[in-house]
Amino acid sequence: MPINYYIFLSVALFAIGIVGVLTRRNAIIIFMCIELMLNAVNLLLVAFSKMHHLKAYALNHTTTVGTEAQLFVFFIMVVAAAEVTVGLAIIVMLYRNIHSVDINFLNRLKH
Repeated sequence: MPINYYIFLSVALFAIGIVGVLTRRNAIIIFMCIELMLNAVNLLLVAFSKMHHLKAYALNHTTTVGTEAQLFVFFIMVVAAAEVTVGLAIIVMLYRNIHSVDINFLNRLKH
């Protein structure tokens, strides 16, 4: 499959995530859109890693070139899982205290 398809899908997912973050007011949906943007970047990293690995493999069959990005994606996924844990804990505490997950209410808490 050509790399152009992966790039298009990744850009489309990232754009959907940006639109969701900028237009929604629900904290959970904003959080999901941020995760969608992270997964779009992960998809692009894996696609470029595979492309780079295939080109290096054509020259040398024992190469491990191009696998570094896949390890980087693994670490991004671990950090995203920790982010989900902390973010959902914050959203749950927000809901327990003010009985709403609306982001506009947080602006009123400044004063």
